[in-house]
Amino acid sequence: MDKTEKLALNTLRMLGVDAINKANSGHPGIVLGAAPTIYGLYTKHLIVNPANPKWINRDRFVLSAGHGSALLYAINHLSRFNVDLADLKNFRQNGKTPGHPEYNHADGVDATTGPLGQGIANAVGMAIAEAHLAARFNKGRLKLVDHYTYALCGDGDLQEGVAQEAISLAGHLKLNKLIVLFDSNDIQLDGPTSMATSEDHKMRFAAAKWNYILVKKGTDPYAISNAINKAKKSDKPTLIEIKTIIGYGSPLANTEAVHGAPLGETNRADTAKYLGYKHEPFDVDPDVYAHYHKHVYERGLKEYEKWQSMAETYKEKHRPEFEMFERFIKEDYKLQYDDLPTYNIGESIATRQVSGELIKVLSEKYPNLIGGSADLSSSTKAKGVGGDFTKDRPEGRNINYGVREHAMAAINNGIALHGGLRVFSGGFFVFSDYMKPAIRLSAMMKLPVIYIFTHDSVMVGEDGPTHQPIEQLTMLRSIPNLTVFRPADANETVQAWKLAMENLDGPTVLVLTRQSVRNVSAFNRSFKRGAYVVSKEKGKLDGVLLASGSEVPLAIFAQKELENDNIFTRVVSMPSMEMFDKQIDKYKEELLPEDAKILAIELGSPMPWYKYTKHVYGLNDFGISAPKEVVRRELKFEVEDIVEEYKKI
Repeated sequence: MDKTEKLALNTLRMLGVDAINKANSGHPGIVLGAAPTIYGLYTKHLIVNPANPKWINRDRFVLSAGHGSALLYAINHLSRFNVDLADLKNFRQNGKTPGHPEYNHADGVDATTGPLGQGIANAVGMAIAEAHLAARFNKGRLKLVDHYTYALCGDGDLQEGVAQEAISLAGHLKLNKLIVLFDSNDIQLDGPTSMATSEDHKMRFAAAKWNYILVKKGTDPYAISNAINKAKKSDKPTLIEIKTIIGYGSPLANTEAVHGAPLGETNRADTAKYLGYKHEPFDVDPDVYAHYHKHVYERGLKEYEKWQSMAETYKEKHRPEFEMFERFIKEDYKLQYDDLPTYNIGESIATRQVSGELIKVLSEKYPNLIGGSADLSSSTKAKGVGGDFTKDRPEGRNINYGVREHAMAAINNGIALHGGLRVFSGGFFVFSDYMKPAIRLSAMMKLPVIYIFTHDSVMVGEDGPTHQPIEQLTMLRSIPNLTVFRPADANETVQAWKLAMENLDGPTVLVLTRQSVRNVSAFNRSFKRGAYVVSKEKGKLDGVLLASGSEVPLAIFAQKELENDNIFTRVVSMPSMEMFDKQIDKYKEELLPEDAKILAIELGSPMPWYKYTKHVYGLNDFGISAPKEVVRRELKFEVEDIVEEYKKI
């Protein structure tokens, strides 16, 4: 390395260290150890355009080891993304540089990371999106989508199960434009990694059908760059294991003490002395700015301009395809109820079946709709059209995730983060437990991912308590910015899907039945309010039967029984608590009068219903293994049970 390169690398290190010291909080170990990796990647390989940070054909970089955020902010500042020195000085405060990277807080951050393993799975999703869009649109040398996806991970990432699930699928799909840079320093928070793991990474990744490259000297950006060049020639995804020293150059180097605590002024001075770095905190040499401007900013800008020129040629020669590509990117779709099927009142059909039929219809209206299930498509009916996405046929729109629920959700976050595609996943509702960490990140990043969960209650029957969800609705309804629909019947399912496709500001969950349910509703303009009167009172209002999902038809049957005793109730269907809670007080009061008896009914935990009424008929225990008719009888969810409970009020 020449003098300027060495100064540029050490500036990257010390900007991260100084930001952490200023905040008196952070993780300097990875900043000092992995800086050569980031320097080599950004100055020699990564193609980005800080002036147009959302450019669809940029390379993606995911800092899976999100605790190294100070390193990401430092390189983004030097590369002229919208991160200035004031932002670095404001590290871990309320602003653009939070403690772990957050999507849409600052340009140059391609994913919200921090929970280890998630970023690797996000990167797999980005690589799937790249491969799919390339197969759909590229024409010979005219390539609208042709980029790499990089991720930086640490030992902790690779110990997480979600990472292993994603690694397995990536190898199976031969996502050869995915390159994972492994900051392998043999130290984690509690001490040496040997305390917790002894696996052979080379053999592990070879078994998963990955290419493996070892860089023995992690302080050498040129060796790292050469490894990336080799990785680009592989027909498999690549893991580059880079042997580094945590806290390189500091008095605490190669110990867990440097992992997650600021160096302080004295150790900072000793580190700077070891590195030969003479600048004060946050003092960046003009030659360093010029160096990064040339090797990151200008290099990326040239590639962007070349792509723009190519895209114009593509547009001239393949206008329909180019217009379709633009629609993919801009989400320029309109959906009317006339475009969707309707179901006759009185018919009985499982809402999972309705959803499966809708996916086929919506896939015609939304040619960018892609997704699949966790080895359950025959049960969930959540299957993409156009054949399977495979290594030989990446244009397929059905992704076979295998039994990998956690990775499925995290991978779909990556597909959504990439842009250009709408993505859904399918699974049994009880196994949303396996997916919750990634669903939470969907909501945090406000990604328009659609989650389809079937087998929504104890009416699963013979599979028993392990497969009968009780508390899952409560769990998902508690996540901010997540919209949960539990439709009552076929027509509500159609309306829920329509709103899910229109929701571009966050994820949507559709909770659907295995069993057939009677269709009791027609399309209703108030459905989008989250709750509405599905069956009006036939006389002076005595009270309200409030329900969701398959319990809405049950409530209507109970309503009719009560009428025989001249007790007149209305039935309110509440498919989405989140949407109802956003309504004005006047509508809420009209629907659920304060002076009326209100009985909420749901085959699950009663907890979320108490904000509407103190009278809730739910389940506070797990289910039983028996045919669904027996389950309903034993758990006392027959019509007469609802009538009796209402009369107690």
